[in-house]
Amino acid sequence: MKNESTKKLAYAALFLALCLVLPLLTGQIPQIGSMLLPMHIPVLLCGLVCGWQYGAAVGFVAPLLRSLLFTMPKLYPVAIAMAFELLTYGLVIGLVYRRLAKKGTVGVYAALLTAMAAGRLVWGAAEVVLLGLNGNAFTAQAFLAGALLNAVPGILVQLILIPAVMAALQKANALEKE
Repeated sequence: MKNESTKKLAYAALFLALCLVLPLLTGQIPQIGSMLLPMHIPVLLCGLVCGWQYGAAVGFVAPLLRSLLFTMPKLYPVAIAMAFELLTYGLVIGLVYRRLAKKGTVGVYAALLTAMAAGRLVWGAAEVVLLGLNGNAFTAQAFLAGALLNAVPGILVQLILIPAVMAALQKANALEKE
């Protein structure tokens, strides 16, 4: 088992590194770079591949570390709200996927959709609290724009890429057997 935990830790470190690097690549396309949600993909994969504990940890640390290293995203309120959002993605996708009897593409989609909904709700709640501390309001219109409308390209990428990566990992026998 020690080998398995070492493998999960190495994968989690890889996913954290991807969280730091992918936004540098997508940021080269200012019109849609942030709309592609580049940090979400490694966190979601981490939750699926390594489990909810690693997914939650990588999700929470990634935006804060990225903010401290690269000053993007801005720490308050963006990186802090993202930390709770991505923590939720990693946590929920890992828990849901682990509990599903069917682990194939159907299981990945079920866990992915559940995590995406939960993460967006947590992001909205975090924004309400963080902006409320400054006396600013977070409106339903701002929530819909941030959680759905502006995120459509990233949501589509996630719905296509994550099941494809998981299928490839399963085909290559790179995932732990349950």
